[in-house]
Amino acid sequence: MHKSPADCASMTEIRVEIDRIDRALMALFRERWGYIGRAAEIKKPAGLKADIPARVDEVRLNARRSAEMAGLDPDFYEDIWARLIQHSIEHELNILGESGK
Repeated sequence: MHKSPADCASMTEIRVEIDRIDRALMALFRERWGYIGRAAEIKKPAGLKADIPARVDEVRLNARRSAEMAGLDPDFYEDIWARLIQHSIEHELNILGESGK
């Protein structure tokens, strides 16, 4: 069972909880990555490009709004999502055979 930040009385307890959250984030990123790969598989026969600017803008705005609603720095989290999106586009380009590699 995990502890809330207020319930942690030592740095050891804090570190245990941060490590738990980091593992959960990685599991979510792995799940997201599966959808990115599947999106590329669906895009290929549909003739869609990896980089769809309107969708990129939508995902970045979603990240910004989610950060704001969570009381987090929207600029920071939008920047993280911009990097995540770019990495995803590069992966899709590889699957679609458009990477030039």
